[in-house]
Amino acid sequence: MIRLMLKVLGPKTFIVNAAGCMTLLQTYPYSNLKSGWLYTAFASAPAGAQGIRDALDSLISQGKARDEGVNVLVLTGDGGAYDIGLQATSAAMDRDLDFYYLCYDNEAYANTGYQLSGATPYGSWTTTTPASERNPVGATRKKKDLFEIWKAHEPAYLATVSPSHPLDLMKKVEEAEARSGPKMFIGFASCPTGMGFDPSQSLEVARMAVETGVWPLKKYLDGKVIHTYLPNRLRPIEDYLRLQKRYAHLFEPLNREAISFMQSQVLLYWKRQGIAYPLP
Repeated sequence: MIRLMLKVLGPKTFIVNAAGCMTLLQTYPYSNLKSGWLYTAFASAPAGAQGIRDALDSLISQGKARDEGVNVLVLTGDGGAYDIGLQATSAAMDRDLDFYYLCYDNEAYANTGYQLSGATPYGSWTTTTPASERNPVGATRKKKDLFEIWKAHEPAYLATVSPSHPLDLMKKVEEAEARSGPKMFIGFASCPTGMGFDPSQSLEVARMAVETGVWPLKKYLDGKVIHTYLPNRLRPIEDYLRLQKRYAHLFEPLNREAISFMQSQVLLYWKRQGIAYPLP
């Protein structure tokens, strides 16, 4: 997802990275990117982006630098986006900061062993919500709806993306380029070590999240939410769950009640969007 975003934004992009799984993408003094990179504490990536944007704008206004269209991109995991960094992100949107934000959502604090986060969905195993005889479900609360939380700020652009749909992702970044202000992206990040599957299945897991309706591809633009991809039919949620070891406890033994509840929540989401998919 980072690679696809940078294909659109180009090398004149300064990435501000909060502590997380992607931090070791850059190990000083080496870099595999042409873009700038600033590593910040967990909660403060949007504040770092504000500092960089203000510094650039100040130098340009003083005639000390040319306006070369440098982009500022915040990169965080779901722990930084949904939880620890939510306050700083909200403040940046309130200030109408002109920046991009990509949350790579692997639905847990994966960098430290896959603990529960605000993005962890119902039924998922994590190290802090292990399945047991007393709790055969794993995580028992619903995933926080970050899209709706960010949407309440009325940003310039907001979208969900997936590496399984690269053209959808790149088109959304191109649309966002034409706008000034907060440009927010939530990306499905299939995590082999945390979710539990072979790395060769990464795109298949991401694709199945979309095809089962678990991960809707949509955008918020000019006050409207538009779904940018609609499956012809929804695949059963079991096709997605069975690919990942974090849901293995729902099948050994089979927990029909939990799986049926998860399926009903997917169908309820789409019904609220005015789309009545039949039961898969």
